[in-house]
Amino acid sequence: MAPMSCCCSPAAVRRRLPVLAWLPRYSLQWLKMDLIAGLSVGLTVIPQALAYAEVAGLPPQYGLYSAFMGCFVYLILGTSRDVTLGPTAIMSLLVSSYTFHEPAYAVLLAFLSGCIQLAMGFLCLGFLLDFISCPVIKGFTSAAAITIGFGQVKNLLGLRDAPRQFFLQVYHILRNVGDTRVGDAGLGLVCMLLLLLLKLMRDHMAPTHSETPLGVRLSHGLVWTATTASQNNYRVDANQELLAIGLTNVLGSFVSSYPVTGSFGRTAVNAQSGVCTPAGGLVTGVLVLLSLGCLTSLFPYIPKAALAAVIIMAVAPLCDPRIVRTLWRVKRLDLLPLCVTFLLCFWEVQYGILAGTLVSGLILLHSVARPQMKVSEGPVLVVQPASGLHFPAVEALREAIVSRALEAPRPRCAVLDCTHVCSADYTVVLGLAGLLEDFRSHGVTLAFVGLQVPVLRVLLSADLSHLQHFPTLEEAGGCSRVTGDELGQPSVPTPCRRRPAGQNPGGREGQTLESESGELGDDGGTVCALSGPLVAGSWFSGL
Repeated sequence: MAPMSCCCSPAAVRRRLPVLAWLPRYSLQWLKMDLIAGLSVGLTVIPQALAYAEVAGLPPQYGLYSAFMGCFVYLILGTSRDVTLGPTAIMSLLVSSYTFHEPAYAVLLAFLSGCIQLAMGFLCLGFLLDFISCPVIKGFTSAAAITIGFGQVKNLLGLRDAPRQFFLQVYHILRNVGDTRVGDAGLGLVCMLLLLLLKLMRDHMAPTHSETPLGVRLSHGLVWTATTASQNNYRVDANQELLAIGLTNVLGSFVSSYPVTGSFGRTAVNAQSGVCTPAGGLVTGVLVLLSLGCLTSLFPYIPKAALAAVIIMAVAPLCDPRIVRTLWRVKRLDLLPLCVTFLLCFWEVQYGILAGTLVSGLILLHSVARPQMKVSEGPVLVVQPASGLHFPAVEALREAIVSRALEAPRPRCAVLDCTHVCSADYTVVLGLAGLLEDFRSHGVTLAFVGLQVPVLRVLLSADLSHLQHFPTLEEAGGCSRVTGDELGQPSVPTPCRRRPAGQNPGGREGQTLESESGELGDDGGTVCALSGPLVAGSWFSGL
């Protein structure tokens, strides 16, 4: 009964229906701003939708069929006041790859993709998209922008029968550039110049209000959802966005829509127009429906050169060459997934995304499997993993410790500083057990310092033999007789005592008995100094 009441609580209902959060506070001032923003986006989406249907290989009206459902659904389920759902250039490019210019396949694709997005939203799987890194997204959008833009050059020049594959398109256009139709090329260039002029005028206009978000960004790794969020006023829920987009695609399939998502450009227009709530989408949706009712008969007379100009100017900002210089300055390794994604997207877009994500995943796994370690050399070796310790890193850790402590001419004790280790699995436990046994067989000690409670609980549950653990390096040093010759200080005999069992679970901490230098502890090993001034540690990768 408790889970049901929790799911039906007012907070849960408001989380699933964000409209309930802003509708009771709606004002006439908000209505005015939403009307202006809705009209601005509506006048933008109508020509873009017609043009993007051309990219998807569908009749122009299918662009408008896809442009209004998201306005109504996002009004109720959307978490961002700025986002507008509808046809986009990149989604249209993907649709063209799978529908073979058949509207029925495009509608089916919208239904199936919507079902998958709904399932991901209900299962709270939005975090999976966090594994798609920014270099992959930048490489994908840049390559897609070039592919889409160059794919419209044939319409801009009035050429016919160009192949779909990018490199074949380039060859076809260069070979037939002499067949350019002057009328089409002139009309297209005039349209592009007019759009460029309008863009420059818009960029020089001041924002309508001071709370306009700073820019368009990908929220929580949602690759297909362009979202903007004010720095202080609201946040975007990735799982709720998946629900909104999924329901839009499912319902849109019943009105002949192809798959839609959030639009970079129209979201920016919405934000700069001063929209206050998602109600601005209601005005946009009504405007699209009016155009469907009144202008459908005129669609066959729209020049393809004009649509090509709209598409080229819409996708041009998506290509961002500055990211190469930024990554070179920040982290050059990130250029690898960027280049892999960018180059393979010219072959097939989906393969580029998959390959870039795979490369990013391999880079992430390499950092997990070969973490950096800080090593402090001295009478006692101190090794501190710089990040968590997971099972792929066990062999690298073992090699780092064994090569420095046990394979030296004179074996020495070692301390493993686990301050940054927050979890341990069974493979890690087995590796540490092997290390303890190696140290015992060489007559020296391996001690653990800074074990967090979850890690300590795992190690104690495994019942490791000869496990010694201490809260700090200083307390580990208290379990030895330190000589002045070793540490450059006056000799201070420091007896080693067992802690009372109540102070430490398991009763194993500091089990080496008080002894003279060179005598044996209770496990038969030579007692070593575990403290004193350490030589400055050096960082190295576990390669």
